Amino acid sequence: MNSNESNQTTDTNSVISLVFGIISIVLSWVPFLNFVSLILGIIGIILGIKGRKISPANKSGIATAGLICSIIGTVFSAIGFVGCTFFIGCPVCIGMLDELYYL
Repeated sequence: MNSNESNQTTDTNSVISLVFGIISIVLSWVPFLNFVSLILGIIGIILGIKGRKISPANKSGIATAGLICSIIGTVFSAIGFVGCTFFIGCPVCIGMLDELYYL
């Protein structure tokens, strides 16, 4: 594999990391797609780290941007997932407890 093919692979990992990070940030605000966003963010983090390791120091800007976007999207998704579980799950549990109390 020559250096041109190596750079193209690096750019592909970096671009995919950036795309997954942006999608992760956007989908983190959709209540029932947080889980998908969380998975895309984690994959984006992995690809961003791979892109930064392979690319030269002066060409790792896209990989760094993808890594940062993926981290932000993963954090937002995790907060949204926990919040959605808490705010939807707790009223269901409380409603079930009230029904058991009146029986």
